[in-house]
Amino acid sequence: QLKAVDIETGPIAEKNLHAVVKASGQLAVPPQNKADVNVLIGGIIRTINVLEGQTVRQGQILAMLENTEFIKLQQDYLTAKSQFSYTGQELTRQNELSGAGAGTGKNLQQVQANYNAEKAKIVTLEKQLQQLGINASGVAEGNIVSQVAVTAPIAGTIGHININTGTYAEAGKPLMQIIDNAKIHCDLVVYEKDLFKVKIGQKVNFILTNQNNQPIEGKIYGINKSFEDDSKGIIVHAIIEGANTYRLIPGMYVTALIDVGNQQTKAVPVDAIVRSEGKDYIFVVKEEKKDKSISFEKTEVVTGESELGYVQITLLEELPEDARIVTKGAFYLLSKEKAKGEDDE
Repeated sequence: QLKAVDIETGPIAEKNLHAVVKASGQLAVPPQNKADVNVLIGGIIRTINVLEGQTVRQGQILAMLENTEFIKLQQDYLTAKSQFSYTGQELTRQNELSGAGAGTGKNLQQVQANYNAEKAKIVTLEKQLQQLGINASGVAEGNIVSQVAVTAPIAGTIGHININTGTYAEAGKPLMQIIDNAKIHCDLVVYEKDLFKVKIGQKVNFILTNQNNQPIEGKIYGINKSFEDDSKGIIVHAIIEGANTYRLIPGMYVTALIDVGNQQTKAVPVDAIVRSEGKDYIFVVKEEKKDKSISFEKTEVVTGESELGYVQITLLEELPEDARIVTKGAFYLLSKEKAKGEDDE
């Protein structure tokens, strides 16, 4: 009968199975790949050149800002340039007088001090114009502008836009956000009991529901050194290989399996495991009689990772070292047991 239904028995094996740590977390981008677009000086938004979801390059014009302060700043620059030109001529004259013994040292010192102060003022005004995106050389040639361009600090995708045409944009309040998903990574929470197993460089398999549970590969590149709040969990950072080939968005929840190497563990063939009423069982050879008949006993186990046809198990009841189990055909025994139970009823 055993041969007819293809039942085989054997010992519980010790297998060197792949070990993993399960973790969950969220997708995120590094701070240098996420930018808030701000203005240094407030003003009225005259035009908006982008839409939410649009891809932009670094330096691209996003909006135009207008403020009378821009004109005043350029006027101050032109006045300072003019005054500096006069002071430069005066310094040259005082040097000539001093060389001829006709001037006084006090006058020369005063003119030199004025020259240095006005030169510093021009440098400062040029820096301010540069920060606003105004060409100082153009201003010096008389090209006064009333609007300045708000440009993209990084390349990426436009997020939520907080302004409308005609809005007064305040300094320090973000106008819009840009996110570059090219460097998107995963922040996983690993708990204290598993932390010693996790190391930089280990491979990670991610599963995202929006990718039809397709596994995505990655690698751990950083491990935080402090617990997150009171959760006793550590954030582990993992890069995603080929991230730009998937439709990944920061904030997506992921489930991950961290490959922490191999471990020696009790394992049985996949066919040795049967499931009944939500629990996993194996059949243990209980008695082999002289007439070659065999009796079996169903024993509950907890299953773990599976690999190459074997499943890791944890015994809930201790078994003898030489215990033999059903390695093939366990499902037939389960069906016979259920049929016997129905007959008894």
